[in-house]
Amino acid sequence: MPVTAPPIAGALPTSRDEVVRRAKELRPILADAGPSIDAEGSDPTDNMRLLGEAGLHALNVPAALGGLWDGPSFGGWRHTIETLTEISAGDGSTGQCWLSGALVAREVFDAPELPPETREQLADEVLRRGRRFVASNAETGGNGRVVGRRVPGGIVVDGTKTFNTNSGGGGQDITSVSFALLGDDEQLESSTRHHALIRLDNPSLTLHHDWDNMGQRGTYSQTIDYREVFVPDGWHFPAHAADPYFFCAAMLLHAGLLQGIGEGAYDAAIAYLQKLNRPSMPKFGTATNDPLMHRQLGEMSSELAASRALMLTVAEQLESPDRDAEPAEMAIRGFRAKVASTRAGLEVSSRIHDLTGARSTSNTYRLDRFWRNARTFGSHDSIDAKNAFIGAFDLAGALPAIPEYIRI
Repeated sequence: MPVTAPPIAGALPTSRDEVVRRAKELRPILADAGPSIDAEGSDPTDNMRLLGEAGLHALNVPAALGGLWDGPSFGGWRHTIETLTEISAGDGSTGQCWLSGALVAREVFDAPELPPETREQLADEVLRRGRRFVASNAETGGNGRVVGRRVPGGIVVDGTKTFNTNSGGGGQDITSVSFALLGDDEQLESSTRHHALIRLDNPSLTLHHDWDNMGQRGTYSQTIDYREVFVPDGWHFPAHAADPYFFCAAMLLHAGLLQGIGEGAYDAAIAYLQKLNRPSMPKFGTATNDPLMHRQLGEMSSELAASRALMLTVAEQLESPDRDAEPAEMAIRGFRAKVASTRAGLEVSSRIHDLTGARSTSNTYRLDRFWRNARTFGSHDSIDAKNAFIGAFDLAGALPAIPEYIRI
């Protein structure tokens, strides 16, 4: 598989703390692009290029291959979640694209069946060329299962995936497509789950460019058809049982995205108020002298600080080699973090217009994008279900059967 993107100039970060620092520095720059990404529903190409140039992908590339990920599956997870929050505060779509790439990178680099030369090439592309990974898994609303068959020298993949976040970069970016690998009997019932790594510019792919949702408009979560795509040996691998702590890790990713969107909304409201300096009532003269605004801002700031603290605490507990909790307990902690950050993100992004007034609803500012982004991703899976998990666990001391609450 050829590599065509030019190498990225500049030194890679040498520590996970440096990655977070670079993400904080990029936060206002990413935010500048947020209104146009939302208005056009366009891929955050420039933002993603900046993340690659800053070396933020190093968090999810193994240290043995030049990155900063060491230890277990979720080693360095606190820094990953904090970085995600900073990116998402800049722009929600950029955050979700980075989140998707991070999760796929961890899955791909954790696959021992991939030969060393494939792993080394992928690491170089991610670190030095800003290559993006696409999670190609969802089939809801499609026309059936995506399947694969063994052929001499590799496999052939055929079918449709209906949700492909981070696919707007095109070119040599890579989808990790999951599918049912059929056996000699050609029956789905006896198939095994498998993954293939496929370039987006493969001529056997059809990209539908059909993502036009209310929010997270720049995630480019379009439909992709795979039509008899040949994937050579060395670029596909069998799926493995999920890490028992995966639910906690995934909920923290969700929390980081919603947390960041809420913080971005708060940043935008503060900037607007500072510029306009308009009070809620004429008697206060200016926003600076308006105690009603002060009270609301303080309330929102505290909500965001509390949910961030919970989220990062759970992430530290998850990555610790001496975890003090079993997978079920850690899953519940992850659910709590997601509930807290989702509620804070939705609450703050919906309240900012109470502070900024009708003039701020102009499309010049597009401040409504924060609520639309939070509401769109917040609808991904039910908060009611998360609260039911938490309540059932607290009451009975056991995690309920996940398929009863979440469609898997």
